[in-house]
Amino acid sequence: MKEGVERWLRSLRARRCAAHTLDGYRRDLTRFLDWCERQRIRDWRTIDAADIRRFAAEEHRRGTHPRSIQRRLSALRGCFDHLLREGEVTANPARGVRAPRAGRSLPRALDVDRMAQLLAPPRDASSPLDVRDHALFELCYSSGLRLSELAGLDVEDLDLAAALVTVTGKGDRQRRVPVGRHARAALEAWLPLRETLSAPGETALFVGRQGRRLGPRGIQKRLERLARLRGLDEHVHPHRLRHAFATHLLESSGDLRAVQELLGHADVSTTQIYTRLDFQHLAQVYDRTHPRARKK
Repeated sequence: MKEGVERWLRSLRARRCAAHTLDGYRRDLTRFLDWCERQRIRDWRTIDAADIRRFAAEEHRRGTHPRSIQRRLSALRGCFDHLLREGEVTANPARGVRAPRAGRSLPRALDVDRMAQLLAPPRDASSPLDVRDHALFELCYSSGLRLSELAGLDVEDLDLAAALVTVTGKGDRQRRVPVGRHARAALEAWLPLRETLSAPGETALFVGRQGRRLGPRGIQKRLERLARLRGLDEHVHPHRLRHAFATHLLESSGDLRAVQELLGHADVSTTQIYTRLDFQHLAQVYDRTHPRARKK
């Protein structure tokens, strides 16, 4: 059964699926295979929908968050689809199984003042890594990029003359998004320094000390460091910059479809969470300022 999982993961890797996504699928499916071992299930062909429901129910009893169960079922559906194409099974028993419903939490976005505090120009402009970090996070906020999209950028994806960047998102879908003037200036400062740091033949836009592509975990650590240096007393990760991009843009424009396109969401329902966030912001303003709404 493990070999069936590995074949599916190899097929995803060939389609340029992100490394951290593959790692997540492997962990989820390993969890399922461990469950199968306890149930003495050793053949994909003997698994039915009742087995998948039992697995999901056991995960729920163990306190696994509904979203994690949803992700595991999604991994199972994808793996069974691959096995179905290979002719190893005759049906996908995970298709009709649903995870327990999870409440949808609102993303926590940094407000405009905190973003300005975080993205202030580097104090030591002579440090190449500080200049790189400034360009890195200005671009993340300016263009609303996912962490994997940011790490995957090559120099050739950037068109500073047109102030555009070509991004490869989920499902290998490409989109072109604008680069704001602050991000553009930061990138213009970084690119000459990148030439002195990058290893021969390296195509990555953002490189580390060794001249190789800066990975997702490296980007997270540098943002955590920057947030501490700038005196932000909260955890800041790259996805919060993407949330801030979407929230600030929607507050200013009210154009949900434009925000959907810029974020690279395949379905507008994914983007609609930001309308709830925007309403929450308006409700807080109302409660704070309207004479009849103030709490005594």
